[in-house]
Amino acid sequence: MREDYGILVINRDHRLMAANSLAEFLVGHPLPFDVILDAGEPLADLFARNGYPLDKILVDEQENQGVLKGNQLPEPGLSFTACPFHDESNRVSGAVITLERRTDELPDHALKFLGVSHQELMDCLPEGVFMVNTRWQITYFNKTAQRITGFARREALGKFCWQIFRSDLCHNNCPMRISMSTGEVLLARDVEIMSKSGEKKAIMVNTSQIRKGGKTVLGGLETFHEFNYIQPRATEDADQVHFADIVSVSSKMQEIVQRLPMIAASESNVLIQGESGTGKELVAKALHLHSPKRKGPFIAVNCSAIPENLLESELFGYERGAFTGAVTSKPGRFELARGGTLFLDEIGDLILQLQVKLLRVLEEKMLERVGGTRKTPLEARIIAATNVDLKEAMRQGKFREDLYYRLFTIPIHLPPLRERRDDIPILIKHFLERYNRKSKKQIKGVDSKVMKIFYRHRWPGNIRELQHVLEHCAVFAKGSIITEHHLPQMDSSWTPKWDVEGSPLEIMEKKAIIKALASTSWNKQEAARMLRISRSKLWRKMKAHKITEADFKSEHASQF
Repeated sequence: MREDYGILVINRDHRLMAANSLAEFLVGHPLPFDVILDAGEPLADLFARNGYPLDKILVDEQENQGVLKGNQLPEPGLSFTACPFHDESNRVSGAVITLERRTDELPDHALKFLGVSHQELMDCLPEGVFMVNTRWQITYFNKTAQRITGFARREALGKFCWQIFRSDLCHNNCPMRISMSTGEVLLARDVEIMSKSGEKKAIMVNTSQIRKGGKTVLGGLETFHEFNYIQPRATEDADQVHFADIVSVSSKMQEIVQRLPMIAASESNVLIQGESGTGKELVAKALHLHSPKRKGPFIAVNCSAIPENLLESELFGYERGAFTGAVTSKPGRFELARGGTLFLDEIGDLILQLQVKLLRVLEEKMLERVGGTRKTPLEARIIAATNVDLKEAMRQGKFREDLYYRLFTIPIHLPPLRERRDDIPILIKHFLERYNRKSKKQIKGVDSKVMKIFYRHRWPGNIRELQHVLEHCAVFAKGSIITEHHLPQMDSSWTPKWDVEGSPLEIMEKKAIIKALASTSWNKQEAARMLRISRSKLWRKMKAHKITEADFKSEHASQF
C-alpha cells in the first residue's frame, strides 16, 4: 500500500512510539522506536529549531500546524500537523504528527520511493493534460485527456492539436495560441470541442507556455476538465406564456399572465402586490400597452422616493404663488398622465394626509392643484403597487381602509422568485439574450453548477436580483459560458451555495454538536465520545461552525 503521509506517534514522555517508512525518508534518517526525543536528538531539534518544541505540541489542547525546514532534510520543506490524544482522565497522553512535502514538484528519488513513475502520477490527475511543441504537435497526452476526447494516447501523439480537439476556437482566439505567443497564463476559459465520436463537449481550460531556463520556448501546456452547461432551447418554450416582456413557464405566473389581457381591456383600478423585484412595474407597463389608453403616456411615480413635502405638489401640481419658490404654475403627474396610465408605485408608503386626497380624487374623478381652486377631470387610469402588507398596515392605522378597497378593485399578487423556480432557466435565457444584443456578446448559457446554485438561492431581491447577477456575470465572462468564477462575491443578500445558515447537512451537524456539548455540560471529551469522533475532530468542527460556549451554551443549547 502506497503511503501519502509520514506519520510519527510520541507519548507524553517524548518517547517515539511509532513511525512509518515515509516519515523516515522525509526527515532523512532512521527512527528507532522507544527513543526519547529530547534535546540533542535530531528529530526533537528539528521541531525546536523551527519554533515548535515538542513540549508545546503536547501541552496544547488543540492541533498545531507549521512548517519544518532544515539543511539536513532531503526535502526543501515539510508541513506538519500535530494532533494531541487524551487518556480516560482527559489528560494529553501523546500526539500523532503527520508530515507532508511542500515542494512544488516531486523529485525523481521521491517518486521512486513512492513506487510511481511520472506517467503514472499524471494519469492519476482528474484533469486532462496535454503538451504541444512549437509546431503545434501533441507531445504528451494523459489518461483523462484520452477519456474526455475519446482519442487514445497513440492516436494523439504527433498529431496537430486541432486535429484532436476540433474546437470552434482552434484557428481563432485559441487560448493555447495566445499563451504560446504572449507568455500569458490563461485560466478558466470555456471551449467547445468535438470528441472522436462526434459528440460536442464543453471543457474548461488553463493554458501556459513551456520555457527552458526562462528563455527558450519549448511549447505549450494545457489542463482541462469537462463540465456541463445549461443552454435553454427554443423547444423549451412550448408551454411558455408571453405578455409584453413577461415570460414564464410556472403555473402561478401563467394564471396571472392569462388574466392580464382582460384586465388591460378594462378601466378598473388595479392593485399589484408583491415583494420588491418581482416585476410590479413590468406588469403595470404591460397592462398599459394592451389597454385602450396605450397611445397615451405611462407615468410612474415612486411614492417612497419623493420627499413628503414635495410629493403632494408632484402628484397634483401647483399654481403660481402656492408656496415659496412657486414662481410659475406646474401640472402634476395626474395631469401629465391624461389619456394614459398613472402608476403609483410603493403606495403603501403614502402618508395619511395624501391618502385622504387621493381617495377623494378616485371617488370624484376630479383633481385640484396645490394653491388652486379650479378642478380638472381625472382622465388617467390608476394602477397602484406595493410590497407592503396593506391589511397589516390598516390594522396599525397606517393605511386607510376605504382607500384600500377603492384600489383593490382588481388585485394582482406576484409570487416571489423562490415560489416560481421553474422560471429561472427561461429568465436566464431572456436576460442573456437581451444582454447579448446590448453588448454584442455570445453567451450561450450557464454552467450546471451555477444553475444548481441559482435553484438553491433564496433570491431576496427576486427577478431584479437575478437580472443584476446575470449582468455581473456576463461582464466578467470571457467565454460563452457563465461559471462559478463569474458569480459576485457573497454578501448579506447573495448566498450562492446555500442560505446563510448553511446546507441542510451542515445545519444538522451543527445542531448535533451543540446538543452533545449541552448534554455533557460542555465537556469536549465526553461530547466527542457521544458523537463517535475524535476530540481533535470535534474541535475542528466547532471552529468551522463557530461554536463557542459563551455564544451558544446558555442561549441556544436548550433549543436542541
